[in-house]
Amino acid sequence: MIHSGHWKYFLSSLVLIAIYAGVSPVLAQQDAQFTQYMYNGMYYNPAFAGKDGGFRFSALHRSQWANYRTSSGQQGAPVSQLLTAQGRLDSKNIGYGINIVNDNIGASSNLEVNLQGAYHKKINRSNISVGVSFGMFSSSLDYGELIVVNPEPNLPTSGKESQMNFNIGAGVLFDRGDYYVGLSSRHLNEPNFDFGDGSYANQLKNHSYLLFGYRFRPIGQLAIEPSFLLKTVSFNNFSYDVSVIATHQNKISGGLAFRGQESISFILGYSILKDNSLKLGYAFDLVVGGVEAKAPTSHELMLRYTLSDVSRQVERVIQRTPRFRF
Repeated sequence: MIHSGHWKYFLSSLVLIAIYAGVSPVLAQQDAQFTQYMYNGMYYNPAFAGKDGGFRFSALHRSQWANYRTSSGQQGAPVSQLLTAQGRLDSKNIGYGINIVNDNIGASSNLEVNLQGAYHKKINRSNISVGVSFGMFSSSLDYGELIVVNPEPNLPTSGKESQMNFNIGAGVLFDRGDYYVGLSSRHLNEPNFDFGDGSYANQLKNHSYLLFGYRFRPIGQLAIEPSFLLKTVSFNNFSYDVSVIATHQNKISGGLAFRGQESISFILGYSILKDNSLKLGYAFDLVVGGVEAKAPTSHELMLRYTLSDVSRQVERVIQRTPRFRF
């Protein structure tokens, strides 16, 4: 059970951060955003890699602002996919993993592949993890889909340009068991994409994340986990997600989430195998902010699989004879 002092501290901190984030401008978010962030900590923070042991895989597809069209009638809604895989070397307390992110919005598309490594140290009842990630970030721009009000003479009107750059990140995680706090930063090197022309420089800004939450069981097999994700781009603006998920017998889950100045979400999950190793998740977002510039709904599907530990035990068979037993 969670201590009441910790719970009050969590609520107070959540309210203060929400107020601060709510009055800050929400601009220039370049990373893909996911409503089911609480199940995909490794995307935001490499310190999550291998934290829970075993081999774990996940796949997520998000269609944001479904059926959105620009004023010119073109499609341009964000569509994102996330694939993750992770494992752990228990003898070395080292976790490892890979993230693959495909993110398309309007005339631009981005592909991100990151390898991750983390070291996990148990201290009394707590676990401290430190992780790093490195990989590549590929960005593409389709000039044929651009709508420019005052085009420059040398701006291409057709064709597609792509550019690849190095990408690094780092994070730390403190897990007490009943609560956890993670701090991370992505795109630390802030790679630049000029598509062959310095006048069109497009820098991928540093994105930092604070993720924390609680786990507690108020009664029987019911587990409740509220969580909070604070996001900032170069510490110039802030946005946030907050959610509460309830899970019964590790089988069925449901909850609510809110993304500041954007949407209210409903989240459902269900395990379809006897050992609960395969989990399905769905999130429905109802846009409540800036509806005049967005389509009203977003949808997110997720699949998670945990490979059960396979241990083979050779049992010694006792054979009996009239004179010997061995």
